[in-house]
Amino acid sequence: MWNAQNQLLRVWIALCFFSLQSLQVRADDIYLTYIETAPEFKSVPQRREMLTDQWKTWLYMPWRYRWTIGTNAAGGKFSRNYGIHGGFVDSGSGPFEWLNQWDLKFYHDHAAGKGLLYLRGANSKSNFAQFQRDGLAIRSGTDGPQPLTIKWQRELEDRIRRNITNVKQNSKLCVAHALDDEISWGAFVTPLAWRINEDDEAYQQWLTFYYGGENVPQAQFVTPDFTYPQLSGQLNELNFAPLLDRITYNDSVWSNSIGNLVKTCNKYDPDTPAGFVGGQSPSIWGGYDYAKLMKKVQFIESYNLGSSTEIIRSFNPDNMIPVVTTHFHKPELTSANDIWQAWYYLAHGNRGMIGWVDGWFDGETPKSWLDDVKPTFNELTTIQGKKVVGAKWIHDGVAIYYSHPSIQVSWLLDAEAHRKTWVNRGSDHRLGTSHNVRKAWENLLTDSGLQYNFVSYEEVITEGVPDEYKVLILPACYALSDIEAQRISEFAVRGGTVIADFACGLFDQHGNGRSSGVLDELFGVKHDGTERAADFFGDRLWVETDQDAGFSYNTYREFFGTIKSPIEDGYAKAERKLPTHTVRTVGQGKAVYVNLSPQRYLQDREEETATDATRMPFLQHVSGAGVEPWVTVLDENRKRPANLELTYWNKNGRTLLFVIQNVSVGGDSLGGGGAQGLKKEKTTLNIEFTEPVRNAINERTDEKLGNGKSFSVLLNSAEAVMISFDSE
Repeated sequence: MWNAQNQLLRVWIALCFFSLQSLQVRADDIYLTYIETAPEFKSVPQRREMLTDQWKTWLYMPWRYRWTIGTNAAGGKFSRNYGIHGGFVDSGSGPFEWLNQWDLKFYHDHAAGKGLLYLRGANSKSNFAQFQRDGLAIRSGTDGPQPLTIKWQRELEDRIRRNITNVKQNSKLCVAHALDDEISWGAFVTPLAWRINEDDEAYQQWLTFYYGGENVPQAQFVTPDFTYPQLSGQLNELNFAPLLDRITYNDSVWSNSIGNLVKTCNKYDPDTPAGFVGGQSPSIWGGYDYAKLMKKVQFIESYNLGSSTEIIRSFNPDNMIPVVTTHFHKPELTSANDIWQAWYYLAHGNRGMIGWVDGWFDGETPKSWLDDVKPTFNELTTIQGKKVVGAKWIHDGVAIYYSHPSIQVSWLLDAEAHRKTWVNRGSDHRLGTSHNVRKAWENLLTDSGLQYNFVSYEEVITEGVPDEYKVLILPACYALSDIEAQRISEFAVRGGTVIADFACGLFDQHGNGRSSGVLDELFGVKHDGTERAADFFGDRLWVETDQDAGFSYNTYREFFGTIKSPIEDGYAKAERKLPTHTVRTVGQGKAVYVNLSPQRYLQDREEETATDATRMPFLQHVSGAGVEPWVTVLDENRKRPANLELTYWNKNGRTLLFVIQNVSVGGDSLGGGGAQGLKKEKTTLNIEFTEPVRNAINERTDEKLGNGKSFSVLLNSAEAVMISFDSE
């Protein structure tokens, strides 16, 4: 039965290959044609009416794990009084009468049931150890093989039909359907290089399409045991493609399957968005290429791992797709953490939270922390949340590049320290080079009063770097294709500034080491393909940290102490043979090769030593491109408060400005993140604009602030300042 051929998969591969052949593209356009024609980059319907008309404000939706107050009058009154105007139903069933009576809008969890999108036993890595070194293994749960086949798809579609039909028959309050929770073509993001199904011919056809019909490799079925021994060699001998091509194929099949299931949901409920909950970090494993996934969903809950919140926000058209995050109350962090998270995620465009109900009640009596959060939940639900729905994010002309092939290569380089114990590697979102470099750049910008967007490799390949940006940052972008290099160079020629930190473009999109960096000419640097691990950082690994020795680190100082790298300007010098801060004029723009890793800025923040001076080695190149804050926040001593972020949105002719603490958020693959280092104080702030603004209003107090360039406001540091003014 497990030999069932995925006929739909073969059809789309054949159609794509036919279009490739008919276009008669040049060799350097093969990857462009793949991106332009592959179904994994085609969007499901994402209509504004569907995404915003039903879900019009911020909603807190409790997952009633220990809802001891009951689904009765007491539970209903509690929900309405405490600003918890949402709920959930599961697998087509739930307390519909209660939800309807108390007007509690809800999301429908496990619309596709359990055990197929989230594998049985996925909560324990040990259940999958037998598969991790077997490149021929088939996707399996503890209940047996679960390959992606026509049969698998049909079973899920039937579950969706039954469950959604029952929901619609019982209530009109459903605002979203979630296919399943913590979905993966593996088990979360556990290292599993198995086959997604047994249709190896379909994979070979996909390779033909992916490579453009020429120099097509024979399909191989390998694991990181194949790539690890190569890392002792030189750059141009590294060949990760046999593994990474298949992982990319798995991602594509997976994203197309998710898209088909979302469209199945639309078939039975065309007015309600569908997607999934429990979203993981961007990863080489499990299907978490967000350039693909965000094309395939209309609703998503993310755990904010590996910058996923900001990546999702950036790929969310006009903030229309409802995005939520998980919330766990943690007594040790106090209710300030709960309040801050609600405000923080609203300021970043989220439309609510899914709360894990544990430790909420003594019998039917709400615990005291709920009284603390009650005003916040009520304010966001009834007043503030609706102001952000469908608003457009405002950035400051800075783009950060999202290169999923680089995330893949980064994992393989990072895993070298584990040697043959790579199977035990977890927590990549807190260990991995790609994730920490990306997060450091985000913090460098926001701590300087600047906002940004991620731009995906798909967008840049097909359309180029949008002209709305002045700066493009390439964070640990190990793997870039020729067409990406062309698009990035074109951006510089047009007047943009391109900034790379280190090791930029040393691999192609397949994970093959190059004999010269694909952007060497742009940056005015030289690689010759003979580079080895000894030429990077501390000379024994390709990366800045020993992620085996530092696996359980408690502080960044401890983590970065695992490798002794040469330090310049307070940061690790990445490539020993190259100078730092190589700046080259290109056409009307500039190209900057910093050759420093920004990761140690995370240590500066943790130790509260981050200043404009510590940011200068990187931010000087951003400000050199003419990017400066247009609004600044100062404390009573005329200093910029540490870890304070500004976000801004545009809607209906008004600009909405948030001022909020920006502290680190801890969490893991099961969710449950909490604020780390949250300050609890009230501070008077001066918000100062470079140009006067008109008709300013304090949205929290309704105070009319009038016209001007400077306004004084009070910030409760667990909450947010929220003002609006006329857009230009």
